[in-house]
Amino acid sequence: MTEPRWHSQPYPPEGASAAEGIRNQLGRPELDLLTILVRESAQNSWDARVTPMSTSVDYRIDMWTVSAAHARTWRDLLLDGAPTAAEEFPLRETLRPGPIRVLAVSDRGTRGLGGPTRADDAVGTERDFVSFIRNMGEPRDTALGGGTYGFGKGIFYLLSKSGTILVHSRCRTAAGGYETRLIGCTLWKSYVAAEAQGDRRYTGRHWWGDLSGDVVEPLVGPAAEAVAQRLGLKPFGPQETGTTIVVIDPNLDELAPAAAAEYLADTIAWHLWPKMISTGGEPAAMRFSVTCDGVEHHVPDPRETRPLDLFVAAYEAMSGPDGRDLECNRPKRYLGRLGLVKRIMPPLEPTHASRMLDIENLVHHVCLMRPAELVVTYRPGPKPPSENLGYAGVFRADESMDEIYAKAEPPTHDAWNPQSLDRPESTFVQTTFRRIGESLENLLSLGGVTRPGASHVALGAASSRFSGLVGGAWGIGGATAYSKPGSTAVPAARQGRESQRIKPTAPGAAATGGPDSDRYTFAGGGAEAATAPRRPRVQYVGEPYYHDLGDDSVLVQEFRLPVPGPQQVRIDLAVTLSGAGGRETDPPAGANMPVLLGWEDGDGLLHTDEVCQIDGGEAVWRALVRPAADTMTEIGIKAEAVRNR
Repeated sequence: MTEPRWHSQPYPPEGASAAEGIRNQLGRPELDLLTILVRESAQNSWDARVTPMSTSVDYRIDMWTVSAAHARTWRDLLLDGAPTAAEEFPLRETLRPGPIRVLAVSDRGTRGLGGPTRADDAVGTERDFVSFIRNMGEPRDTALGGGTYGFGKGIFYLLSKSGTILVHSRCRTAAGGYETRLIGCTLWKSYVAAEAQGDRRYTGRHWWGDLSGDVVEPLVGPAAEAVAQRLGLKPFGPQETGTTIVVIDPNLDELAPAAAAEYLADTIAWHLWPKMISTGGEPAAMRFSVTCDGVEHHVPDPRETRPLDLFVAAYEAMSGPDGRDLECNRPKRYLGRLGLVKRIMPPLEPTHASRMLDIENLVHHVCLMRPAELVVTYRPGPKPPSENLGYAGVFRADESMDEIYAKAEPPTHDAWNPQSLDRPESTFVQTTFRRIGESLENLLSLGGVTRPGASHVALGAASSRFSGLVGGAWGIGGATAYSKPGSTAVPAARQGRESQRIKPTAPGAAATGGPDSDRYTFAGGGAEAATAPRRPRVQYVGEPYYHDLGDDSVLVQEFRLPVPGPQQVRIDLAVTLSGAGGRETDPPAGANMPVLLGWEDGDGLLHTDEVCQIDGGEAVWRALVRPAADTMTEIGIKAEAVRNR
């Protein structure tokens, strides 16, 4: 059997690209290496899918430490014929005695790296192997594919601390059979080596494989399968095609392996969610998994994960009748389709992956994508006035515009830069951004205000049109007193009055308890004070906030009844419509009213009666309200004493 060896590429007389130049083709991206790995490798996998698709593409990332049973084989096989200087070939340092860490990116249901193995033979359309292993900068050969000039494959070399990868692939042959291929590649830096014939320059590109011919070739067939088995790589099934790329000694950005796996799983969800959702009764286009040392790390389901579920809803709006067609008028061109969704939502808890996208506690972004439906970027729009409100959008370019948007992308495909285009192409991209901005202005418009002097303070704006939250208030009986939320202080003027005389009966008070039944006396001179029941009151605890309750986002106001004794509480709800000038307690035409869902006690038990009886004390209760869309919601909570019968 042929034993693989290393071959280092010398500069030919006609010249060649230095390894440094190839490594720099990704530029200086803003995204980190692990994020670029996910984006670029998944894009390559999607472009390599078997067509027509009969099943989803399987994409997985696995990290592990090479076992003791295989470590010696790795050192023996992967150092044979390698350059002797570690600065010229750092894999020597990586494979010294000690743990060997690897990261493998695999896809199945893809073509594998087929076609000729020599660049000078690759004259037809089947040239996946030479495009990935030999050549750099080739234009894409997949219609409406995600990639352009193939620079993204450089991320595998950048991620490896030694610039070394192994490529294990299985493809169909021209005769209709199957062939396994295995080759190693290093991309480091150019150097000069002293040799017997004199000094010689090398490009810094190295290949590990079969050296029996005039050019290094991959191991193929049984030889490739045998060496892969000796290295502990997972074999392919009899009729399985695809590719596994093994990154030796990956740079995990100082993350522990398990933490890196969690980050990769979350990154997959943020950047590849359009491929994860099933639409129109069809299965998801791709399936994803991440493991570390054999332990599965869950990839979040975008339909069940905030705020990705909002982008999924925007995608469905874009694809359905609520989508908007965006056009450029001068010159005339159809650009694509936009979907927007706005929603009341609790503040987000940002993750490492969302922070990489500058999405923190508030989502106000439009996801840009080309027809391949791979996320290009999340373009921020105007911030809504409250962190409890958010919106998401999805813009998908029309197929006729795909080439133009692709040309506007940098090598990492994570932006659309109109300044890199000439007119009229730059105009199309700039107009896309302007049309999106106009749609967002319409989405965020709100003209309604709460009427001054309303009987209750608006405790929360439960509006999909993004009015802001207002601070809480506490009420006494049927009246409302205004003070700092949660405060039990009595205004100084009232303190003076109440210490000198009996509080007069409040006009219009309810007949069943409340202010009518309260009596206050004072201690004057040396007289002994007479005590009387204190009037019930509602003390709000903190600001109102939004909370996920199943599929609903509900407005929550915490409160307590500080006066002891049995009391009953009721809710007073009103709305203000966009463009309206006053408070409405009956549903206006075309608008719903906010609805009380119930009263939640300290044990989490929900009481759904409209009027709830509570024993006063220090226990904190929660009023849960479903807000009305496109309105501001006013809430008042009233407490009344329960009369003894």
